[in-house]
Amino acid sequence: MWIQKTLRLLPARRGFHLVTPEIVGAVPELRSIQIGWMQTFIQHTSASLTINENADPDVRVDFETAMNHAVPETLPYVHTLEGSDDMPAHVKSSMMGASVMIPIGNGRLQLGTWQGIYLCEHRNHASGRNLVITIQGETD
Repeated sequence: MWIQKTLRLLPARRGFHLVTPEIVGAVPELRSIQIGWMQTFIQHTSASLTINENADPDVRVDFETAMNHAVPETLPYVHTLEGSDDMPAHVKSSMMGASVMIPIGNGRLQLGTWQGIYLCEHRNHASGRNLVITIQGETD
């Protein structure tokens, strides 16, 4: 069985935002998959997706701090038409990645106890973001 849906996330401030509930809520068919995979892909070049700690909100703050240190806005970028945060956002997006792949078992994502899916918003004033969710699996 194949399922594919597009999810439009509301605009989010710059930072790291837990979006696991929105993703799971967009694909109620997930509950019927006994074994399979879910890929979530972001259709943007200045935001990314990752999986990490979902319990302590300090992790989200530290991610933003680390990424800003690794990719500062003060470098002499050439691509600056869309603002000082644009090219750093593209670099961060490439570093973090445009998709995550998660196994499915018994109708649930097989994330670890402390894992969640994050939207990594790298722009100061971003619009909403589109995610394409694709599931392949066997049903009951």
